[in-house]
Amino acid sequence: MKRFIGFIKKEFYHIFRDRRSLFILFGMPIAQILLFGFAITNEINNVDIAILDHSKDATTKEIINKMASSKYFSIHQFIEKESDIEAVFKKGKVKAVLNFEKGFSENLIKENYANIQVITDATDPNTANTISNYVNAILQNYLKEQNKSSVQVYQIVPQTHMVYNPELKSVYMFVPGVMTIILMLVSAMMTSISITREKELGTMEILLVSPLKPIQVIVGKVFPYIFLSIINAIVIIVLSIFIFKMPVQGSLFLLGMESVLFIITALALGILISTISATQQTAMMISLMGLMLPVILLSGFIFPITSMPLPLQIISNIIPAKWFIIIIKGIMLKGVGLQYVWKETLILLGMAVFFIGLSVKKYKIRLE
Repeated sequence: MKRFIGFIKKEFYHIFRDRRSLFILFGMPIAQILLFGFAITNEINNVDIAILDHSKDATTKEIINKMASSKYFSIHQFIEKESDIEAVFKKGKVKAVLNFEKGFSENLIKENYANIQVITDATDPNTANTISNYVNAILQNYLKEQNKSSVQVYQIVPQTHMVYNPELKSVYMFVPGVMTIILMLVSAMMTSISITREKELGTMEILLVSPLKPIQVIVGKVFPYIFLSIINAIVIIVLSIFIFKMPVQGSLFLLGMESVLFIITALALGILISTISATQQTAMMISLMGLMLPVILLSGFIFPITSMPLPLQIISNIIPAKWFIIIIKGIMLKGVGLQYVWKETLILLGMAVFFIGLSVKKYKIRLE
């Protein structure tokens, strides 16, 4: 019995001395519960909206102020004409436009009702529905306050219009997200084991004594996987169009180029994981567990980023999938060109260069 107790004590000592085991035991559950707890929410907060006020009277100003004072909406801009609505949505920042009819206050007093058009970006159907419901609730609350002090019963009739996805098909949201996750995880996992495989097979020494420079080794490891991942991307896009009836409103060429850029970024991230990992098992764990949760939760694929706490919003900016989802939704659903997604494109390009550069640096350290 004493031997058994001694053996158990020894195992405890081994676990407490191994920082990686302690991190997996205690760090990962804490990080995951915090991530899930804050990221997973059906509520919306601080959603950017635009205002098109044809009336510009006291009543519309009161309603706009009520919208702005709520925690749900933030007035991003005021627009002057209906032709500006499409351009505002294509920029991707604004998720809804409130369009007040001309003579809003006058109609409310004389006719006892007035119309307001609620135009939402339905590329994310769940968020669009939630925005519409929240606007409705704020309007009803405003009417309740007004009708308390009035003999007449006023009515404001919101007319909801969903753009880009009027039928609110969920496939329009899931296909871009699933495509991003598949390309990210498959590409990163393929390259994450490339250098670690050399270490485990004992062929790393051949690379170390070869005349190839570190940058040549890194690019050489990535290059073959680019073609394989491009074939993967083509298959996904073809299935999306012909099986799931996903529209492509924009340029197929631009969609292809952006997909290649994202693939290179994901492969570069995978090769970075490979340079810092000692074994294939470690590399697979980092690429699978370390990338899957952030890609699903912090990319804006399922849950709106604006509703998350500020620290998570900041962290989401270093997730390549976030920027690719913005690009792919813009091209496929909104039909935008490079002039609307150039910023996201430059961010992905910068990430790819950074990951490759860091991989070369880490590889050099191992050479010394």
